[in-house]
Amino acid sequence: EVHLVESGGGSVQPGGSLRLSCAASGFTFWYYVMAWARQAPGKELEWVAKITKDGGVTSYSESVKGRFTIARDNRRNTLTLQMNNLKPEDTAVYFCSRDWGPSSIRGQGTQVTVSS
Repeated sequence: EVHLVESGGGSVQPGGSLRLSCAASGFTFWYYVMAWARQAPGKELEWVAKITKDGGVTSYSESVKGRFTIARDNRRNTLTLQMNNLKPEDTAVYFCSRDWGPSSIRGQGTQVTVSS
């Protein structure tokens, strides 16, 4: 059974930083593209970052490009998202995802709140 457990969310002031982590189990981690997605209240799911199987290629949504960094450790089956210069519009539940799009499997999510 696939397990994806996110951690590291919390409340932070604008301009602050948070680092999200995802512990993956129940599948062959290095075999899959991994991603982070987020959903704000009343809004659709937004895919914010993706990383290839070997970690060699990353991509980001325009809304987070230059501020967020996705990384993975295939030895430890972990996925991370370093978030810098956070803005109020980054407030959302963040999900770790195996793959992306309709075939994705996501964790339960971790809340990130950015406010002064």
